[in-house]
Amino acid sequence: MARIHTMNEHLTNMIAAGEVVERPMGIVKECVENSIDAKASSIEVRIINGGLDCITIIDDGIGMDFEDARMAFERHATSKIQKDEDLWNIHTLGFRGEALPSIASVAAVDLLTSDGTSSTKVQVHYGKQLMHERFAAPKGTQIDIRDLFQRTPARFKHLKSPQYEFSLISDVIQKFAFANPDIAFRLVHNDVETFRTNGSGNLQEVLMQIYGRDLAKSAIRIENSDADYTISGYAAQPNFNRATKYYMLIYINKRMVRSMRLQKAIQDAYAPYLPSDRFPIVVLNIEMDAQLVDVNVHPSKWEIRLSKEKQCENLIYLSLSEGLKKALQVSEVKTVKEKVIAEMPKFDFDEKKEQSVQLNKELANSFEMNEAEAYPIYTADFTKNEAQSKPMVPKDSAPKPVQPMLKESASIFVPLQQFAKKAEPVQIEPASKPLPEPEKDACIPSQEDLVKQVDKVNESFPELTVIGQFHNCYILASGEKGLYVIDQHAAQEKYHYEQLKKNIFAKDVMMQQLLIPETIKLTPAAIVQLEDINAMLSPMHIELELFGEDSVILREIPLWLKNTNLNYFVHDLVDLFLKNNEISEAKLRKSALASLACHSSIRFNRALTMDEMRQVIEDLKKCEQPFHCPHGRPTMICITDAQLEKDFYRVG
Repeated sequence: MARIHTMNEHLTNMIAAGEVVERPMGIVKECVENSIDAKASSIEVRIINGGLDCITIIDDGIGMDFEDARMAFERHATSKIQKDEDLWNIHTLGFRGEALPSIASVAAVDLLTSDGTSSTKVQVHYGKQLMHERFAAPKGTQIDIRDLFQRTPARFKHLKSPQYEFSLISDVIQKFAFANPDIAFRLVHNDVETFRTNGSGNLQEVLMQIYGRDLAKSAIRIENSDADYTISGYAAQPNFNRATKYYMLIYINKRMVRSMRLQKAIQDAYAPYLPSDRFPIVVLNIEMDAQLVDVNVHPSKWEIRLSKEKQCENLIYLSLSEGLKKALQVSEVKTVKEKVIAEMPKFDFDEKKEQSVQLNKELANSFEMNEAEAYPIYTADFTKNEAQSKPMVPKDSAPKPVQPMLKESASIFVPLQQFAKKAEPVQIEPASKPLPEPEKDACIPSQEDLVKQVDKVNESFPELTVIGQFHNCYILASGEKGLYVIDQHAAQEKYHYEQLKKNIFAKDVMMQQLLIPETIKLTPAAIVQLEDINAMLSPMHIELELFGEDSVILREIPLWLKNTNLNYFVHDLVDLFLKNNEISEAKLRKSALASLACHSSIRFNRALTMDEMRQVIEDLKKCEQPFHCPHGRPTMICITDAQLEKDFYRVG
């Protein structure tokens, strides 16, 4: 007795629907893709009860004739692929020919379409065709999908609340709007319009519609290309960031895709400007030859494969890195009374709570001592004041808590009177008394020699006049836009980091033989990877020799490491390597330099003289990128005149 048989067409469509139609959002995505392929300039999506009751998509595209309207509900029937070779050269969003028959197998579908010559109405309810006849309609297509999964209760019970399902639909419509700013989108939920774009073709207008005016106005235009790829889009300033990665939007030939590797390239470009647990807001479209990408990976068409993925990653990283370097701005402070940004619906409502908790935690931690400060201090001699090369806080003393501002008013009230809205920007004058210099060694480059390598002033840096110090942690300065608050530790850390980087990668690095070679004990895991560790250390002019079974010896060091605790420094490098052996050597070296710069910089809770504060700002001005420390935290923020006037009710 034969046990194998061919499934009927309806059962086949039901199985396919499990891959294509997981929830209402999947239906909207498939139908809107068909509308875009039909060259629509206007697409309206109407949702009832989160899509569980009804989904209606209306477009003004080219429409279909009488026979095509019927064939559209046949499985694997499509106008987008004619022969085998077309599968590797796809220029449309849809191509499988499974969406409409799959949707019609689990819902009641009414299709009304016109190609400008003939008009047709087709009804297919739960896999059965009920109607196919000529019917008056305007040019374009309207599709109504009702009672989704009513006859498949196992699928229906896995859907979430109507509000959640609608949030996913809203999210996918906004993604379509980013990829197609030349199409006017309108989204209506329960007869209330929730989203609209005008189809002007201006991507920055869509950014403003979704994320708010401040983000869109300051967004950085990204445009770059190589032999195979052309990248265009916008990247938000680092101060506009999120707690999840879902705001890094990538499109391949205007197709929304998910690619962990391309997202990682974006994160790497933003790494110097953001803490590790924050993610940027980026919208990028990558145009390429359709033969370089395989979109036939999964029926949902979210996944892709690129034949030159590494090349694309490098182009994204370089494009964003260059754009961020050229267009970074000082973060402006906004009071909680203002709504800074329009939140985009997320994939999981629990993320809203996560974002709030994370933001509060981040704000609290940013005003406390770095955890690394509890460790032994690297005392690299790169400071103007020899006292700065020593720990500024005794190990047994706790950081000074931030006190209410009234308690400090006596010490800062008079200097703050120097701050006036219409004051002209004043050049910072050189210190009236030179700061104490460290003892000079004939073979060691002096502080002046190091400064010469970074003496070019950053043109984007504001002209500042020092007012005073707040809580021995922050330098207060006045500028053209308002009151600037500079994190004294982060500012000097950034300056030291760039000095170290320039010295490390200099062509002619002065080396010093150690009178007594440094012996360092390492773990067995590090010993077996010593060759790879030395390859990482080679550009830093450091080489470790095997010494016994569990130790290495360091005989020679570059001069910039002269006053560093070599044992701790090497251990930090090795630990970074063992923990992150999959990331690039450049990133490992960057982490090591950031740690070294951190430990050689001014600490919180240290009182500075006016000359020292001026010097911190002068040094920061010479940095290539002065607005963020190596760990991604801002070095300064600005409280604008307009914000102060508003908070003191002096507006109007």
